[in-house]
Amino acid sequence: MDRDIIPVGVKDFKIDLFEGQYSVPEGMAYNSYLIKDEKTAVMDTVERGFAGEWLANVESALGGAKPDYLIVQHMEPDHSGSIAAFAERWPEAVVVASAKAFAMMKAFYGDEYLERRLIVKEGDVLPLGKHVLRFIGAPMVHWPEVLMTLDEATGTLFSADAFGRFGADGDTDGEYVLDEARRYYFGIVGKYGTQVKAVLKKLEGAGVNTICPTHGNVIEDGLGDWLRLYTTWADYAPETDGVLIAYTSVYGNTRAAAELLAELLKERGCANVVLTDLARSDLSRAVADAFRFGKLALASTTYNNEVFPAMRRFISELTERNFQKRAVGIIENGSWAPQAAKVMKAMLEKSRDIVFAEPTVTVTSSLGDESRAQLAALADALCAG
Repeated sequence: MDRDIIPVGVKDFKIDLFEGQYSVPEGMAYNSYLIKDEKTAVMDTVERGFAGEWLANVESALGGAKPDYLIVQHMEPDHSGSIAAFAERWPEAVVVASAKAFAMMKAFYGDEYLERRLIVKEGDVLPLGKHVLRFIGAPMVHWPEVLMTLDEATGTLFSADAFGRFGADGDTDGEYVLDEARRYYFGIVGKYGTQVKAVLKKLEGAGVNTICPTHGNVIEDGLGDWLRLYTTWADYAPETDGVLIAYTSVYGNTRAAAELLAELLKERGCANVVLTDLARSDLSRAVADAFRFGKLALASTTYNNEVFPAMRRFISELTERNFQKRAVGIIENGSWAPQAAKVMKAMLEKSRDIVFAEPTVTVTSSLGDESRAQLAALADALCAG
């Protein structure tokens, strides 16, 4: 990263749930950056509980100077929560944001402290000296007011929440970072694939060589791989071959069916077979795996003439994020009136390009010869597809 660009963000190791729902055992990073030039700009703030630590980081990076601009790219409180503290500390600085961001700023925090402001939009530029900032509209990635900022002098893209990940520890291990970036994408941004593709189109030929997101690591190495991954995710295309078997079970019989299917798939040479108990697993990880792989098997007991609640929530999480372009196998269990298959298929009926693998497997209370044979046939279908 260019030496004029200084990270001044903070790390939160006390948070347990990000946005009140995503487990973050490794914490969260709230990234902010300072650009030193003839004019000095601070990119985004942090969650207000960390305002004191963040202001100290900014002051240290300033080295006795004063900031000229605070650029607000995104108004979620984990990034905008310290705007008032910044304005109180440096009232002469100009706050730069989109018109929609200023409207949200007033709603969140009031705006009586914002004496100096600059409204910017797509294509506007802000010269700092050698660094020239160009603003790129990124509406609904993942809020409507979002602007990204490209430093044209260095090819550094300040990407707001895009290209972020869960975790505050700075670990750069490839698999861990990828898993947390994927889980973050489909949890936070996944619904807005069309809008993500529009932004990726704007970035083509823009000379981006470094990405500074508001969560996670600065991305320099393997930038092309990350852009390709984002394109795949935005297209809702499978990232790799594999089968996620997601199940719910009351007395262990549906679990036994799911486990047998996993064994049968592995015997047939299927790669990346992942078995997930939806009642006990991190739901966001299950969602990420469903988008990661090209095939999904759903196994649920019939419960209150419906599906088990954890299965209903899982499928709802998928459809809310435009789940599509997948092969789906169905396993139902019911002691006297199996209904789970009908309900699961109905929940997916509006999803595009879903192919249901045959046969649908029906377990009547526990596995028998017929249901075992159906599972073998379903394994054949999923491996052949």
